[in-house]
Amino acid sequence: MNNTTDTTASSPETLRETMLAKVQQKGYAKRPEVARVLREVPRHEFVPEADLDAAHNPWQAVITHRFADGTSLSCASAPFVVAMMLDQLAVEPGNKILEIGAGTGYNASLLAELTGNDTNVVTIDIDPDVTEQATRNLAAAGYGGGHVVTGDGALGVPEHGPYDRLIATVSPWDIPWAWWRQLAPGARVVLPLRWRGQARSVAFTYRDGRLVSDSIELCGFVYLVGEDEGEQSAPITSDETILLHWDRDQPFDLNALHGVLDRPRASEWSGITIAGDEPHDGVWLRLTVTDPRVCRINVPADTKPAVCDPISPGRAPALVEGSSLAYLTSRRHEDGDTTRWELGATGHGPAATDLTRHLCEEIRAWSVQGERKPSLVAYPADTPDSELPGPVIDKTHSRLVLTYETE
Repeated sequence: MNNTTDTTASSPETLRETMLAKVQQKGYAKRPEVARVLREVPRHEFVPEADLDAAHNPWQAVITHRFADGTSLSCASAPFVVAMMLDQLAVEPGNKILEIGAGTGYNASLLAELTGNDTNVVTIDIDPDVTEQATRNLAAAGYGGGHVVTGDGALGVPEHGPYDRLIATVSPWDIPWAWWRQLAPGARVVLPLRWRGQARSVAFTYRDGRLVSDSIELCGFVYLVGEDEGEQSAPITSDETILLHWDRDQPFDLNALHGVLDRPRASEWSGITIAGDEPHDGVWLRLTVTDPRVCRINVPADTKPAVCDPISPGRAPALVEGSSLAYLTSRRHEDGDTTRWELGATGHGPAATDLTRHLCEEIRAWSVQGERKPSLVAYPADTPDSELPGPVIDKTHSRLVLTYETE
């Protein structure tokens, strides 16, 4: 089945069936109850400004609000992302649910169907225009009993807690302490959490005062607006077009890195090749476990390869050591009718050779490891080092420990 279908004159019901079939073909909506609500809830009623085909595109979000600079403020997430996160959340009938980020109200309606009672669902957003739209859409679709709150999502909604399920549809850099305090024992939490420049939808279970993951999936969301934002960014080129993004617990010297791409280039190739449709994001995830120097380089798509040529222009993993930097890149290989891409590293600065060699070693280790994912455990920020089982990523309210289980 391809990703394009002639849906002219198709009914919303038919389009939802097609949408669900495509989503399931890619491995999402595994839970029967998630498939049921995606089939039954009229998605198009929550995005009336979109035509029916756009509303039911399995792979695209529908943007409903934008910041003044044109970047997305609020949207109805792509159906495959909705399905993935609801699979992770594993809602059970009767659960009390807190959603951070109201969007169009569509996700809240799905949550209401899953828990069986719309009064069990609380959704909060900082933007009054967003909550007004969500309230209107939910009422029109028959879910007027839910609680739509205008406020700082980082504070949660304690008056309706504690919650059996918490899901964020905006991307936090940290896990606010207010959320911890509003969880019931055994609660499940699904967050598009950010660390080391990348975002993953992480599913946690709350037990023994910790959040323990059992699922980590690639994703991307609008950032949670709040005072605890800890992702730093700064240009490293004189025209300020190429940016580096890093976490505030990483002691990078941006003055030393400014102009690093003008220094002589070193390249190293791993010998590991992938097809054009094969994922490589596992390299980045692995680096967040194994190397505290990993961050993100953001390069405009029109940048000349001679200046900077990362594997993905908008975002790619990089390693920083003092005044040196290396990033993940690729080169094309043709073998008859077959095209594959070899993964490698490009570096600049006095430690470029060491960094590119190390990055290629990590690529090879990833290729052996395959798509095996680490476990992530979040501890409260006051947890002493002696109680942590591995290297720590420190945030404001939490301490993250990522480890691979030994075989």
